[in-house]
Amino acid sequence: MAPVSMIRRRRFLQAAAFLAATPLAAALRAGPAAGPGIPEPPEGFDDTTTAEAATRGLDLAGRTVLVTGATSGIGRETARVLALRGAHVIGTARSQAGGAAAAAAIPGRFTPLVLDLADFDSVRDAAVRVRGLVPRLDALVCNAGIVLDRLEQVRGIEKTFVVNHLGHFLLVNELLPQVLAAPSGRVVVLGSGDHERAPVGGIQFDDLSGRGWEARYAHSKLANGLFSLELARRLRGTRATSNCVTPGHTRTNILRHVGDGYRADARTVAVGAATPCYAAVHPAMAGVSGHYLRDFRSAEQGAVQRDAAMARRLWDVSEALVGDAARG
Repeated sequence: MAPVSMIRRRRFLQAAAFLAATPLAAALRAGPAAGPGIPEPPEGFDDTTTAEAATRGLDLAGRTVLVTGATSGIGRETARVLALRGAHVIGTARSQAGGAAAAAAIPGRFTPLVLDLADFDSVRDAAVRVRGLVPRLDALVCNAGIVLDRLEQVRGIEKTFVVNHLGHFLLVNELLPQVLAAPSGRVVVLGSGDHERAPVGGIQFDDLSGRGWEARYAHSKLANGLFSLELARRLRGTRATSNCVTPGHTRTNILRHVGDGYRADARTVAVGAATPCYAAVHPAMAGVSGHYLRDFRSAEQGAVQRDAAMARRLWDVSEALVGDAARG
């Protein structure tokens, strides 16, 4: 029997070979990531619109959407609303108990999936289960995230970067064939305006351990934006799209480790989940790729998050990091 590390490496290489055989290979030679501009949203869609209002009238029967971090906050509201509209929602949780609790609270077709984004073996195992469950994913919403009050590391890499970026990077790459199999597959990555608070110079390629800087969450959110940007470039020439959305300052439990310091104007999760839902399923976003959204419209972003060269380097480094983990 082949060693476990060899099996993991083989799966990684098989996924890479599949992607090389798809239109993605030609797309790598494409120009800028952004495709058509973001159309003006329906009248009345603004910074007070809820996820239910943003999806009102949509029939999502027959569609399958995967949402990470579906046990609470924006992820749970995103999962609830999309299931309400008829989608089959696969929602991830770090434990079976958490997944069962979410399933009990979300009416409609909801399948819980155990996934620990800090554990690459868990990510790959979850992807295997998804591939066994469904032949395609109409949308993959990378929502889960953490904010830590101290330096923690996974395999020597700063943990917030691992959970918020690398875990999602690996999950998307493992499930990209399912996204490409959909008529109009969409990858939605939740970013944040905090990306502008990332360390000077952007991604700290020479110090991913996190020892030399403290803007851990901002660093990971910049990585989310750059990942979405490069993925959009690689998807040029396919039917699939990739966009990054910021939900705005939303009151969830993500700040529980750092004192729950929300401002008085913090949004409810009903509003925070609106743009993620819109990007994932609304007809207005069909074919729209390579953009950064807030409140259904193009959002201002720092120059470093628009840095195509940094985005490509981050992809290569991320690929090497998850590949090294597969080798054991």
